[in-house]
Amino acid sequence: MRNELRQAKLNPQSSVRQRVATIADRQWGRVHWRQLRACGISGPRISRWVADGYLHRVYPRVYGVGHTVAGIEADIAAALLYAGPGAMLSHETASWWWELTDRHPSAIDVSTPRECRSVTARGHRPVRVHGRRTLHRVWHRRLPVTTVAQTLLDFASENSFRRVRYALANADYRRLLDVKALERVAGRGRPGSETLRRALDKHLPELGFTRSEFERRMLELCESAALPIPEVNVVVGGMTVDALWRDQRVIVELDGKDNHGTPAQIARDHDRDLRLRALGFTVLRYAWEQLKHRPDLVLADLRRALELQHRHSGAPQKARQPGWA
Repeated sequence: MRNELRQAKLNPQSSVRQRVATIADRQWGRVHWRQLRACGISGPRISRWVADGYLHRVYPRVYGVGHTVAGIEADIAAALLYAGPGAMLSHETASWWWELTDRHPSAIDVSTPRECRSVTARGHRPVRVHGRRTLHRVWHRRLPVTTVAQTLLDFASENSFRRVRYALANADYRRLLDVKALERVAGRGRPGSETLRRALDKHLPELGFTRSEFERRMLELCESAALPIPEVNVVVGGMTVDALWRDQRVIVELDGKDNHGTPAQIARDHDRDLRLRALGFTVLRYAWEQLKHRPDLVLADLRRALELQHRHSGAPQKARQPGWA
């Protein structure tokens, strides 16, 4: 932000609005009152711009420049500007920004050493402010954010074991998981420590390869029944399959609610199955409703296929043990 202000001052030919636009372009269209004042814009002039519709109030002293279009990135930038110097993304928002969860945050979480209140604004996500005296921040994708270890601990303080374990798997998949750093931040009495430790003890890296809730439920079902954990979303014969037991040569395809129902989609699925069988694989296909309402039947069917192929191939039947071992 300092560079934009310096460049604007070195170019006296640019209009005041051009200078403001230069700053806002780097902040997803948002600008703070103090940045406007640093550009030499008086308080009364700021008020006139608001009245004229050039500036649109988002949060106290934070404005959208030229339009009111809201988006998650714009709200995040506005929340950081509102919280002021030293602020950083944290909790649910930080986990999303680190790509540890695929659920868009309904509110923007920021941590700051300054005194600052949480705020709500019509048409924009509310800002939840977490006051902290000391907290290390890093920069990721242009924005200040808590470290991955701190983010996971904060995330664990507000989420279920299941969601925390999924976040851990995503951190592992993205090569961001540092167990020693997690052990340092997860201390006695710190919110989230117990859930985080449980998730570490039951760490299932394969969850990080999943693309849907359906696939995650399939892995958890196998884990609960002590069945081998399959590879997920791997390429076989030029086709990406949902779950693969390579040694047993068994493939499971999962038919979601929305993308396997039309005649063309069904014909495509049947063609895939034929091609995979021609390569020597047993292909099983389950629907979401079967996994949700009849998991025992799904498990029995899958177990029979794995045991049958095991007897035919002589491959060792290895059950994936939960945890780090």
